[in-house]
Amino acid sequence: MSTVVDDDLWSAIGDPTRRRMLDLLLIGDGGTATTLSQQMTVTRQAVAKHLAVLDRAGLVRSIAAGREKRYRVDDEQLTRAAAQLASVGQAWDARLQRIKRIAEAIQRPSAK
Repeated sequence: MSTVVDDDLWSAIGDPTRRRMLDLLLIGDGGTATTLSQQMTVTRQAVAKHLAVLDRAGLVRSIAAGREKRYRVDDEQLTRAAAQLASVGQAWDARLQRIKRIAEAIQRPSAK
């Protein structure tokens, strides 16, 4: 069972600060680095750097809004991430089932 995983995507999602930013963008239907920094315990500059990582991974899209950029979550890429996570979960479930069967076979008394 082979699962193709986008490492850049999961590297971006792997950071708890970026996951919180995605949550805030989803709840607020978008936002700027300034509005996000007001809701978090990190600076605007740090938020901007995290947004750049999310943008490179395709998880957010930006639109110029005056002097700032307004960011929104890319629903298609987020759906892709969820599908990858489900696929990885299924692969691990299958592996664990095989391990369980092997362990049960080892513990069964030999039939002689």
